[in-house]
Amino acid sequence: MTAGIDLAAIEEAAALLDGVTTLTPVEESASLSAVAGVRVLLKCENLQRTGSFKLRGAAVRLSRLTAAEKARGVVAASAGNHAQGVALAARELGISAVVYMPENAALPKLAATRGYGAEVRQEGADLSGALAAAQREAARSGRVFIPPFDHRDVVLGQATIGLEILDQVPDARTLLVPTGGGGLLAGVTAAVHARGADVRVVGVQAEGAAAFPASLAEGRPVALGRMSTIADGIAVPAPSELTLGIAREYGAEVRTVSEEALARAVLLLSERAKLVVEPSGAAGVAALLSGPTDLPGPVVAILSGGNVDTLVLYRILRHGLVAAGRYLQMEVRVSDRPGSLARLLGVLAATGSNVVSINHDRTGADLGVAEVQIRVELETKGVDHCHEVVETLRAEGYGVVFRSVA
Repeated sequence: MTAGIDLAAIEEAAALLDGVTTLTPVEESASLSAVAGVRVLLKCENLQRTGSFKLRGAAVRLSRLTAAEKARGVVAASAGNHAQGVALAARELGISAVVYMPENAALPKLAATRGYGAEVRQEGADLSGALAAAQREAARSGRVFIPPFDHRDVVLGQATIGLEILDQVPDARTLLVPTGGGGLLAGVTAAVHARGADVRVVGVQAEGAAAFPASLAEGRPVALGRMSTIADGIAVPAPSELTLGIAREYGAEVRTVSEEALARAVLLLSERAKLVVEPSGAAGVAALLSGPTDLPGPVVAILSGGNVDTLVLYRILRHGLVAAGRYLQMEVRVSDRPGSLARLLGVLAATGSNVVSINHDRTGADLGVAEVQIRVELETKGVDHCHEVVETLRAEGYGVVFRSVA
C-alpha cells in the first residue's frame, strides 16, 4: 500500500492513541435520512478532545519523534484545529510547542491553543502565510515541523477514524469526508481499502477552496490562486503528493458544496441534531442538502470539527436561516396616510410571519408625493411561507419588490 499505510500500521496508530483520544459516538439523523432517502448517521468528531479529529494525526506524529527531536521541540501552523491537536499532544508528551496561526484566526481557537500550553504566534493573512512562517522557524531553531496533513504518521492517525466507523456501522456503504489538504480523506480511504470494505468514500470541499478536483484530474497537486469560504478549516490551497496519491490510488471521489449549503448544514445540525459544528466539519452534511443524491446508504457523514467562534456562528446561523427561506426581505409601497403602516402590519400578522425590522422612508427620489416605501424583514416558516406572505400582500393590493428570499 501507498507509503506503508496498511491495516497493521493503522491498528498500531490506534494503539498509540489509546487513552489520548476518545471513541466518538455515531448518531443517527432522522432529518437527514428523510432528506437523503437513505439512512444517515453522523460520526461526531466535533466531540473529540480539542473539538476535532486533528488530535489523532498530531498525537501519532509527536509520539514517534526521537528523544532528541522531542528535546528540540516542535512547530506547526494551522487555522485552529491542527494547532490545538499539536498543542495538546505536545503538552501530554512534555514537548515544547510553537504554533503559527493566521492573523484572522478565530479568537476561541487562539485561546484554546494557548490553553493547551503552546506558544502562539500570529503571522500571515491565511494558512499559507502561517505555514511559511512555521517552516522558517523550523529551519532557524531546529524545531521539528509538524505538518497538518503531509506526513505518513498524520495520515495514519486520521485513518483510525475510518476503522472506528467500520466497527460502529458495519453496514455503512458511503462515507462523507470534509476535505482540505486531504489528510482525513487519505486516511479514511486507506482504512476502507485496508479492511477490504465495500464502501464508497466521498470527499467534500467548499466551492471557494476546492483544490482536489483539478488535482485529481491532472494527477498532481494543483494550487489555487485564491480561496474564499466560511469553512476556514478546509481552506487549503493544494493537497500534497501523499494525500492526493492515496485518494487517487483507492478511488476516492470529491464533490463541492456552496457557502449556502454549508450554512444550512450548520443550522440543521444545531436545530435538529443539537450539535455545534463548524462549517468545515459540516461539509458532508452540506453535500446531502445540495440536492438529489445517488449515494448508497447507510451514509456516514464525518463531523470533523466543532471549533467555531460564537459571533461567527451567529452570522452563519443567520445566513443559514436566509438560505433556508426562513427570512424574507422586501419593499412595499403604501399611501402616505395615517393608518397605512398599521394596516400593512395587520396583514403581515395575519400571515403568521414575524417582523424582525422595519424601515419607513418618505424621501426616496423615485417616490411619489403621497407614497411611502416600507422596507421590512420577516421571520417565516420557510420558502413556501415566504411566497404565501407575498401573495397575500399582492391580493390586498400592495406592490411588493423582493430584496432577498432563498
